[in-house]
Amino acid sequence: MKKIKIVFTVAVLMLAFGACKYDFIIPEEAPPVDPNASEVSFSQKVLPIFTTGNNCTACHKTGGTSPDLTAANAYNVINNAKYINIANPSGSKIYSVAAPSTSEHSHKKYTATEAVIVLSWITQGAKNN
Repeated sequence: MKKIKIVFTVAVLMLAFGACKYDFIIPEEAPPVDPNASEVSFSQKVLPIFTTGNNCTACHKTGGTSPDLTAANAYNVINNAKYINIANPSGSKIYSVAAPSTSEHSHKKYTATEAVIVLSWITQGAKNN
């Protein structure tokens, strides 16, 4: 009887510790911002980050949380010193608040690729193109 208890205990412990499997999420590697890259289009590259699938516009819509990032208003609302800092692009609120590494924004954040697109656009002068 004692032998059965020992075998059973060992079997349970083996199952308990052997069944643990950890799948670690490997963070997406973002390409570095290339100052010589082709111009980033606000309407084709940046705006879809805000609007596709209610990514940002679930909260940041007309009458919702500021800034209004809907297609009709996004550029005019964020094109000021409060959200865009051409002299220090990585310090721009439209980039830094939702950057992947921030703890400032508790909801959705940019993916690494989206962050590079937004930062590149600001670095290139944050044009309405």
